Amino acid sequence: MWDTLIASFDTARVQTLAGILVRHGFGDLLRRLGIARALHRVEGAVPVERLEHWISQPAPVRVRHALEEMGPCFVKLGQLLATRVDLFPPEWIAEFSRLQNAVPPVPFEILRQEMQEALGQAPEAAFLSIDAAPLAAASIAQVHRARLADGREVVIKVRRPGIRPLVEADMRLLQYAARRIEARFPELRRFHPVGMVRQFRNSLMQELDLAAECRNAERIAAGFSDDPRLIVPAVHWSCTSERMNVQDYVDGIALADLAGLERAGVDRAAIARTGAQLVLKMMLRDGFFHADPHSGNVFALADSRIALIDFGMVGRLSQARRGEVVQLLFGLVERDAERVCAVLLDWAGEADVDTAELATDVDAFIDRYHSVPLAQLDLARMLLDVTVLLRQHRLALPADLALLIKVCLTLDGLGRRLDPAFDMATQARPFLRRAMIERYRPATLARRGMTALADFSELIVAVPQELRRLLRTLRGGKAGLRMQVEELRDFSRDVSHSANRLAGSLVIAALIVGSSITMTVKGGPTLLGLPFFGLLGFVGASLAGVWLLWSIFRSGGGR
Repeated sequence: MWDTLIASFDTARVQTLAGILVRHGFGDLLRRLGIARALHRVEGAVPVERLEHWISQPAPVRVRHALEEMGPCFVKLGQLLATRVDLFPPEWIAEFSRLQNAVPPVPFEILRQEMQEALGQAPEAAFLSIDAAPLAAASIAQVHRARLADGREVVIKVRRPGIRPLVEADMRLLQYAARRIEARFPELRRFHPVGMVRQFRNSLMQELDLAAECRNAERIAAGFSDDPRLIVPAVHWSCTSERMNVQDYVDGIALADLAGLERAGVDRAAIARTGAQLVLKMMLRDGFFHADPHSGNVFALADSRIALIDFGMVGRLSQARRGEVVQLLFGLVERDAERVCAVLLDWAGEADVDTAELATDVDAFIDRYHSVPLAQLDLARMLLDVTVLLRQHRLALPADLALLIKVCLTLDGLGRRLDPAFDMATQARPFLRRAMIERYRPATLARRGMTALADFSELIVAVPQELRRLLRTLRGGKAGLRMQVEELRDFSRDVSHSANRLAGSLVIAALIVGSSITMTVKGGPTLLGLPFFGLLGFVGASLAGVWLLWSIFRSGGGR
């Protein structure tokens, strides 16, 4: 297994990551993943007192520190896991949420070379001035303030040099680890590690494309062209590419700066309501929303408008999924237990769910909030309780819904920080009512009916052809059943390795026995006074024995 691994990945990177995991007390995880050989070179280099220090820490803390040390790809993975409130309990989510993108800035001269390659000319030819001190330095890119030749202030976002090959190598490692986790840890399969890594890879690859971020920004801006409350910085496409983008500078007050908002006389309650309404509109009307609306990405302008920046992480909801979300949120706000239970069962898919027990728990859950006035209803708390309910029944949300719930929780926290009287339920209720009315309008029902009828018609037309193909296959004797079970494949590989070692052991034993017999035969060539062929057999058996012991030790079988 180790030989396969080092043939596919950067050996030095594997050793580095293995060392970090061992230092934080996760050496046993590497053994169970089948890469025990990686431990031989790093375990002895870890001071015992440091290992004891980390082992004494709670697991969520150790995981967070390990992810921070492992680099930008793993920091981003932790931030994705922070959105999975349906899978991890609060103490894990709290640690994942503490992962920071902030890293030491790249020296401007190195970044200047990256700008020149992206622009195809010296940066000074495109910009009147560039501030060498970064506005922000994150794991993927670095941001600098600049001025165009016409005097407009802009921000330049440049990808960190060499980040793409590192991310691609780490993603190959994560994909390998996810497959091994699903094979060797049956209890973790409900988390869908392979699917989660696939989603993470798609998200991260898009985040590496800084032009894609600008396309996301323009798509959201187009959806709010008739709503002056939202400002999205304009993109300067002549200077924008995959490695670099340029957008207008936003002269506003970050919502994290509460003192600045007070000094500017900004109506914080109005800003909280407006921000929530804008993002709810993105989610429930457009199905395309800013997925990271934390206080550093949202700015209040002097005229009480809101500006959004950093569209690298966005969420998407299909029309069908938006309908399900509306059903769930409407059921929660209106205390409709039957509606909530139906949606959760739809999301459960083929999972083994005790339907009666789930229905009982949903009834009890709804009953807790039944007599609470809408003005006192804590929608964020309700969503968290839903995720607890999912964990209790070993259900996992689809990835797009997990991201939506995380955004709702972020909005609720930001709104309450701006205005302690803020409540998300009041802001969400009008959108939910409009969405429910739209869902059951005659025109909408007719459109859905026509779509379903067209699908059914295509199915009816295709049935004879598919039946003919099936019968032809059966007549030709070509029908067969193919099953692929990951655990059996691993078991077969392990049995094969054991059989090879056993066969090698038998050959060595035969060499020893044969050589012993040869040593007793008189005559023939000698070496050092001993029969040559008998001595040769003993030497061969010794070398083969050493090789066999080394292969067992190398694969972790010696532990």
